[in-house]
Amino acid sequence: MSRIGQKPVEIPQGVEISVDGQNLEAKGKLGELSLSVHENVSVALDEIANDDGEKSKVVVLGPKTEDRFSRQIWPTMRTLVNNMVVGVSEGYSKKLEIHGVGLRANLQGKTLVMSLGFSHEVRFDVPDSVTVKVDGQTKIEVTGIDKQIVGQVAAKIRAFKPPEPYKGKGIRYADEFVVRKEGKKK
Repeated sequence: MSRIGQKPVEIPQGVEISVDGQNLEAKGKLGELSLSVHENVSVALDEIANDDGEKSKVVVLGPKTEDRFSRQIWPTMRTLVNNMVVGVSEGYSKKLEIHGVGLRANLQGKTLVMSLGFSHEVRFDVPDSVTVKVDGQTKIEVTGIDKQIVGQVAAKIRAFKPPEPYKGKGIRYADEFVVRKEGKKK
């Protein structure tokens, strides 16, 4: 049995979940998301009592059959449903930092323009589902309600100039540790 899959997904205040067969929709203060749950996984809305005696709504998922694939996809679907609920209620963000002399970024409308030491400026069109903020030309914050899209946009921005191991120049995540290599010895 999956430890992750057994946990029901709690629905916080201000979030509405609707289940229509295998389709699940979540609406919250930040927006709305939808997910098509895999056909080998059953999904249902339920109410459980808390320790205080209050009832709260939860989404319960389970495998329809006991074959190997159903047991593997079940916790994955539970995590995707949980990511939807957290996304529409709180949202997700990734912070990036630019290290290096002369490396900087600024936002021009919906285009992120970065000077990364190349002979040309690097331009990145920001998708509509995420917002990008630039603070002080060296700090970039990507926010949105879909965890996968936020992570993908942050990874694309980082891929333009990943941090190099000798001086640490490049774009890195704010919490990333870059292992430095020792240079040549005389």
